Amino acid sequence: MLNKIWGFIVVLSIICSIVLGKTENLSNAFVDSAADAIALLLTLAGIICLWSGLMKIAEQSGLNALIARLFAPLLKRLFPHLDKDSAAFEAICMNISANLLGLGNTATPLGLKAMKELHAQNGRSDTASDEMVIFVVMNTASLQLMPTMLGSLRAKYGSAAPFEILVPVWLSSACALTVALMIALTGNRLKPNRQLA
Repeated sequence: MLNKIWGFIVVLSIICSIVLGKTENLSNAFVDSAADAIALLLTLAGIICLWSGLMKIAEQSGLNALIARLFAPLLKRLFPHLDKDSAAFEAICMNISANLLGLGNTATPLGLKAMKELHAQNGRSDTASDEMVIFVVMNTASLQLMPTMLGSLRAKYGSAAPFEILVPVWLSSACALTVALMIALTGNRLKPNRQLA
């Protein structure tokens, strides 16, 4: 649906520029936008590579296990059926760590790994387990302590204080996560236990 909306806006812009005789502005916008997109892509690629590398170092050095132990008391309440030494629990902890640092693109592969591990532990292959639901909610409405990607974007576009948004980000992400978890936990408690054939 979103692709159709954007496509409509692009086509409408082209038609309007032709009708109004502003085709030179349109062609300049195309060229400038393409150049800006490539520059932004390279900037973000560097940031993503840096943090992905640091996450890989953390995984191989055993820092993941330490982070998992730090998060264990809180996450054990949200994922009571998960073993805290399991690969799924460790992947969830690393995904949460990446989200806390505001590294959504780095958190994605960790989230996919966590879902794969949770799916492997799920006895019902065609139904999401309670843990899978809670994890998706936590990943989607993630708490961010340091919005690295957003700060980098603000710095790239000339913000004098790219991280002055910290308090609003903390408040909005904490509220979103709290409400989302309350809804998911309530839904998990209220759903009927269906036995699959």
